[in-house]
Amino acid sequence: MNPNVRIKQIDLLSDNWYTLKKYTLDYRSGDGTWEEQQREAYDRGNGAAILLYNRKKQTVVLTRQFRLPTYINGNASGMLIEACAGLLDQDSPEECIQREAEEETGYRLSEVHSIGGVYMSPGSVTEMLHLFVAEYSDEMKTGRGGGLDEEQENIEVLELPFAKAMELVESGEIRDAKTILLLQHAKLHRLVEPEEPKPLHILIAGPYRSGTGDDPALIAANLQAMNEAALLVYRLGHLPVLGEWYALPLMEAAGSTAIGDEVFNEMFHPSSVRLLGHCDAVLRIGGPSQGADEMVLIAKESGKRILYGLENAITSLSHM
Repeated sequence: MNPNVRIKQIDLLSDNWYTLKKYTLDYRSGDGTWEEQQREAYDRGNGAAILLYNRKKQTVVLTRQFRLPTYINGNASGMLIEACAGLLDQDSPEECIQREAEEETGYRLSEVHSIGGVYMSPGSVTEMLHLFVAEYSDEMKTGRGGGLDEEQENIEVLELPFAKAMELVESGEIRDAKTILLLQHAKLHRLVEPEEPKPLHILIAGPYRSGTGDDPALIAANLQAMNEAALLVYRLGHLPVLGEWYALPLMEAAGSTAIGDEVFNEMFHPSSVRLLGHCDAVLRIGGPSQGADEMVLIAKESGKRILYGLENAITSLSHM
């Protein structure tokens, strides 16, 4: 509790809808003196509001309804465009907003994300408003929305392009504070922008020793072929990697003196297996190779993407 505040008396002024009370209190100012103050506070409980957005369609779902307080304070039509919202009653904020979203918009949300709570009118209203965002899809539609008849809710559901909603904020047609906060949050965090394709981390898998008889020149040619494939993958906007880029320097540092020696067997193939766990895909090139085929098999079992050959890689990766 605040030691600078002493509430002396509470008078109930109205409980017709919710409760309006007058508080008489002593407040200690910065110089240590106490002064008596009187304040009124309207308690309507806490609430929750949510912005529904669709990244693929770049749309948001809002509502429009008549709001008497705005009508008597300069809003000629009394109609207000808002994010879906409601009072908690006895529910948690998450339970409340999922219920309200389905009642008002017709969308049954599988998941909602909290972005915090705000006091909307702290000079006179006790309400804490919990703010949420959630991605919606057409498959989540369970009804027409519009609110509950028994609560005399006549709510119009609006699905708007996000750019249009921001234009309405700029023009003043959207002037509801919670809605502006949620739309600005969506803009700041780029919720409604299409996700940019993510560069893939691609393991290049091809023959190293296979078919060479351990001829150094043939091994070098195999390594060069994999390096050239890696260069192509890089120029397509992705991040290539070879197991050899890790294994060969490690083996040299560890004292390997010949292909197939103890250090070679300890590090060459196992390093590629470890590396594969950090990759998104495998590009299989070249001829027969037991080691490369094992990389493909492990990648398939892990659900990673498999590309076969440079031509296929060019076609697939160019469209990402």
